[in-house]
Amino acid sequence: MKFSRIIASSGEWLSGDGPNRQIVVSSRVRLARNLRDQPFPGWAKKSERLEVMNLVKQAVEHLPEMAESYSENLEALSPLEKQVLVERHLISREHAAKGVGSAVVMNAPQSLSVMINEEDHLRMQAIRCGLQLDNVFKMIDRVDSELEESLEFAYSSELGYLTACPSNVGTGMRASAMLHLPGLVMSDQINKIINSVNKIGLAVRGLHGEGTEAMGNLFQVSNQTTLGEAEEEIIGRLNRVIEQVIEHEQNARALLAQRKAITLHDQIGRAYGLLCHSYSISSKEALNLLSIIKLGIDLAVFPDAHRFPVDELFIETQPAHLQKDAQVVKMSSEERDALRASIIRAKLSQVPQPDIARLRIATPATTENQ
Repeated sequence: MKFSRIIASSGEWLSGDGPNRQIVVSSRVRLARNLRDQPFPGWAKKSERLEVMNLVKQAVEHLPEMAESYSENLEALSPLEKQVLVERHLISREHAAKGVGSAVVMNAPQSLSVMINEEDHLRMQAIRCGLQLDNVFKMIDRVDSELEESLEFAYSSELGYLTACPSNVGTGMRASAMLHLPGLVMSDQINKIINSVNKIGLAVRGLHGEGTEAMGNLFQVSNQTTLGEAEEEIIGRLNRVIEQVIEHEQNARALLAQRKAITLHDQIGRAYGLLCHSYSISSKEALNLLSIIKLGIDLAVFPDAHRFPVDELFIETQPAHLQKDAQVVKMSSEERDALRASIIRAKLSQVPQPDIARLRIATPATTENQ
């Protein structure tokens, strides 16, 4: 499968449907694995990395789940193509910096991807829309078991799976959910929620993971502990926390609609006006304004039929996607900002003006923690 074909569609995790889809954009589970008696990628010689890559790549390509897969060595991808995959959350920023001796394999729906020779020999992930941590864990656990039939992983009966970074030793698992939390941000409750989540051993990060900013009111919540807990226990605890965050976000939205309706109306109207009439807009500003439009759809101010086109803009307006679609050698930041604004104007021209009279005011939920 060619690169152009794999990125022609948005991917199942963005275009599909799932539980709590309005707040939980996606659920992802990633497993780190290494081959026994082979040096970790960061310590391996070029010949050793190539040997591991060829062995692992062949095993991954033969998985039933990869019957129609996209498989490529990273040195064959341009920096722009790598960045497109980063923006789609299919490879990490660290993996995009790799070259000879590293590779990526992913299925056609983009729900399953395997990074070869990133920090570990294998970084495999499953991702789906909505709150589906149990389902994505089952998906990646099945792939893990299938690969263990042909590959011998580095494993300690005392510690569990051995990884390049000590923080991943044990299960080697990172489970996360991408949450859209404009209500908590607009009501100035987000820092309180983040601090509470951090205190119970979970991490809250930005749009592209560790060290990135939470643009577009998008936050990743994930486990930090991988040692001493079973995978099912980690998934269960993360599920419970995310369900509480969802409840807090629902409460925040309802209270905003009830007590600060004018402010909420103004935010939605301004976002719509700016996006429909801007001729130059940065990536950060676009994501933040699109977040408010997405909130307006959730609150029935805009027809639900426009949900997917708006969600697509979160990906289509990222820098690498703009550069790829433009099919020019190199765009300046000013040219990207102008193209971004043009794409948004065209897509939002199909979206009617906000109908504030249709604003859905939900009854705030109650929780034991409130």
